[in-house]
Amino acid sequence: MSDAANNTGLFGVHGMALELRSQRMGLLASNIANAATPGYKAKDIDFNAALQTRIKGVSTETAAKANVQYRVPVMPSLDGNTVEMSTEQLAFSQNAVGYASTLAFLTAKVDTVKRAIKGE
Repeated sequence: MSDAANNTGLFGVHGMALELRSQRMGLLASNIANAATPGYKAKDIDFNAALQTRIKGVSTETAAKANVQYRVPVMPSLDGNTVEMSTEQLAFSQNAVGYASTLAFLTAKVDTVKRAIKGE
């Protein structure tokens, strides 16, 4: 049985989504950290495409790397850096909300299973 099949049993697609959101959070944080680095190219993960790839049984890291896209800046910087803080902060915030929601869903699912095991 593949890793994807194991994740889709109890947690459905949510376990995979949480892993990908974590990968994306790291990438967005890296963009923000490199906002003043000359020549740095901002990247993001196409979350939906990465999730579809992950569902097919590809590892989380491979699915994330396969769906990385470089951002096209609205206002190009003279030093070649493509990080735009407002864009990165918005993407980071949206991803954080998605991460928290997915985690809350999984936590509730685990609590339900624990109550069922205890016979409550």
